[in-house]
Amino acid sequence: MRVHFIAIGGSAMHNLAIALHKKGVNVSGSDDVLFEPSSSRLAKYGILPAQEGWFPEKITTDVDAVILGMHARIDNPELLKAQQLGITIYSYPDYIYEQSKNKLRVVIGGSHGKTTITSMILHVLQQAGKKFDYLVGAQLEGFETMVGLSHDAPVMIIEGDEYLASPIDRRPKFHIYKADIGVISGIAWDHINVFPTFDNYIDQFKIFAKTIQPNGRLIYSETDDVLNTMVKGLAIDIEKLPYNLPAYSIDNGITTVISDDQKYPLEVFGRHNLLNMQAARLVCEALEISTADFYHYITTFKGAARRLEVVGKNDTATIFKDFAHSPSKLTATIDAVKAQFPNRQLVACIELHTFSSLNKDFLNEYAGTMDKADKAIVFIDLKTFQQKKIEPYPAEAVKSAFANNNLLFFNESAQLLDHLETLNMRDTNLLMMSSGNFGGINLIGLKNNLL
Repeated sequence: MRVHFIAIGGSAMHNLAIALHKKGVNVSGSDDVLFEPSSSRLAKYGILPAQEGWFPEKITTDVDAVILGMHARIDNPELLKAQQLGITIYSYPDYIYEQSKNKLRVVIGGSHGKTTITSMILHVLQQAGKKFDYLVGAQLEGFETMVGLSHDAPVMIIEGDEYLASPIDRRPKFHIYKADIGVISGIAWDHINVFPTFDNYIDQFKIFAKTIQPNGRLIYSETDDVLNTMVKGLAIDIEKLPYNLPAYSIDNGITTVISDDQKYPLEVFGRHNLLNMQAARLVCEALEISTADFYHYITTFKGAARRLEVVGKNDTATIFKDFAHSPSKLTATIDAVKAQFPNRQLVACIELHTFSSLNKDFLNEYAGTMDKADKAIVFIDLKTFQQKKIEPYPAEAVKSAFANNNLLFFNESAQLLDHLETLNMRDTNLLMMSSGNFGGINLIGLKNNLL
């Protein structure tokens, strides 16, 4: 079997390429730009393209299938050659479905929390010694790759993104997987460039729920009013399982879950993570792991990469980095840190980096999201405006959108770094949130200077 990847360097794409290579598939690929860690990881397995660029001569009748990444354009010369030769072309979610169509499929969707829920499930299944395949959107401790495929695992755990499948397949990814067990963690408008209204965005989750196979299960957060209303209006032949917060306590910076008079201290914290954990518990129970075993295994879960990840800490301060970028994620992450450390000041810094977050019509969705921070900072790299061809807007527009006149605004990383390095970190936490990299700021260097 020979499979060629167009845009092999993407996060999901290069992990899928490695997973197929490890499964024994003959893998090749191309990309016009390759970044770390993709290039090193592909090189480790001998499947790094010899040079960057697109080479239609790589597409021959010997290729059994082409997997098309979202980064490629519809006029990509390799894609055009594959279409000309009549080679089967998959998006990566299409190919994941092909690899899992004879397995039980668990698909985790939602505007927030899906990576963490998926990670929790994988951690518990691994601890329990279960066989499973998986697709997850972050690097996890104990897992070499973000995709795992095998011939004999009876179940596949899939993080189900609502973004589009490929340049030539405009379906949301999670519509393709046909879940047996579906999870929706919550609905908060995102991807405004693809879903121009909130109603249109909600419709994607309705369609996802309707793709759950007959007699399947939908696990959902009953704390989300929009989601609750949507689920109640669904007339489909599946079991609906709501979840809510468990009993818990917070003491000396440690969150402990209480179940059947047993206490389980956790390494993660925050109301949003407690809800994520309940979704993961219901999935694991459906996979024949008892509640007690689930809580026992989850106590050693340290979180996914960049999800409230500790950059550094001392006795009186902690520096976190987090992937939060949408309004709902921003609110949940700030709330979590304030609740966990009520006696510490919180300096919260968000980099607006995605197309949706930079859209001036969407910016007002951030109103009030940073109010619980003692000091709020917003950073937008001028280069990001230029790259996305968006007209830059001034600090006053950002303060007005966030409804926070005390907010500080920076558009140059050097100025932001200068400000952060003046912070007095005694009895203070610093929370750095972005789906980007703060204009190249070295957070380890910042940690060394501050702590």
